Amino acid sequence: MPRAILCLLDSFGIGGAPDAADFGDEGSNTLGHIAQACASGNGDVPGVRSGLLNLPNMDALGLGAAAELSTGSVPPGLTNQPKGGRWGVGREVSIGKDTPSGHWEIAGVPVPFEWGYFPNTVPTFPDDLVENVIRAGNVPGILGNCHASGTTIIEELGEESIRTGKPICYTSIDSVFQIAAHETHFGLERLYELCEKTFAFTAPMKIGRVIARPFVGEDAASFKRTGNRRDFAIEPPEPTLLDRATEAGRQVYAVGKVSDIYAGRGITHKIKASGNMVLFDRTLEALDMATDGALIFTNFVDFDTEYGHRRDPGGYAGALEAFDARLPELIARLRNDDLLVLTADHGNDPTWPGTDHTREQVPILLFSRSLAPGSIGLRPVLSDIGETIAHWLGLAPGPHGTSAL
Repeated sequence: MPRAILCLLDSFGIGGAPDAADFGDEGSNTLGHIAQACASGNGDVPGVRSGLLNLPNMDALGLGAAAELSTGSVPPGLTNQPKGGRWGVGREVSIGKDTPSGHWEIAGVPVPFEWGYFPNTVPTFPDDLVENVIRAGNVPGILGNCHASGTTIIEELGEESIRTGKPICYTSIDSVFQIAAHETHFGLERLYELCEKTFAFTAPMKIGRVIARPFVGEDAASFKRTGNRRDFAIEPPEPTLLDRATEAGRQVYAVGKVSDIYAGRGITHKIKASGNMVLFDRTLEALDMATDGALIFTNFVDFDTEYGHRRDPGGYAGALEAFDARLPELIARLRNDDLLVLTADHGNDPTWPGTDHTREQVPILLFSRSLAPGSIGLRPVLSDIGETIAHWLGLAPGPHGTSAL
């Protein structure tokens, strides 16, 4: 019985979303602008080394061809001549461009409602919410109460947080409430407990996630977020591909933050890890353990958190090349009837104004030794990805999307 391995390159958009203007993102193109920045080599983009973006393995699976289908042009360094596998473009229909929206839709459940968001004001959070957080955490107050970059606000307020015992609370343009606190001075389990209690206050507001952001270090120069992040998320409103797989008795391996995004539903094996290369290692380990009919789902989060939100095209390029260089290692360990799927949940163009996700179409790259190469075209809903995997695994189809095979 075949297995499926879904590798989600978080935020790896390829431009071209027809509704991008509705989100202020018309013209955004994560892959295209990274490739152009690398090709320019003129120092206009900090951190970008000269030389074409080098992604030979994803290009061979159809990345350049998918980019051309999405935007009408092939990014520098890529080609429109795939050598194997099926390739296409996915278009999101969910109302938001948040992490849960893309992930749920990929797993067969487009988001049917609008998420709640906090205003970009100071203070940001309603007084009653702040009072509830303070009471739930038995803390003397909170710090932050604003929109912020996580690494920046920890650097700015981390020392005061340690000194006063006040957690750092902040948000972004995403539908999130984030709480940062020191792993030892505040306590990791105490942070988790506070986030879980806070989620009970934010869920009725349709805030998608409350995220625990633990950090270590003793001063601004040494503070560092750890891999013990935990997301407390609203559950999908319908059964996802993951639910259908577990109900059919299949193994579902959730690697990285995948389990948190689906509120732990439909997961048989949760594997936490931090850093793209460690996530790749854990994916290979899951593949070694996976039995017939299993689904492995890994979110490679660094593309988004480390390079997209931080507007670092050079770092994003390097991370893409490091991932691409390891693809042959993964492909070599596939059985003849295994299906590998590479895709993304949204864009996060590191050359775009601001620090938000960008509304973009995403690549869909499919590979199996038993699958003839060719195009699957432009898929009108990301749920086609989940339905393609369901078809491959012999699972019953869901109500949204159709298989591309």
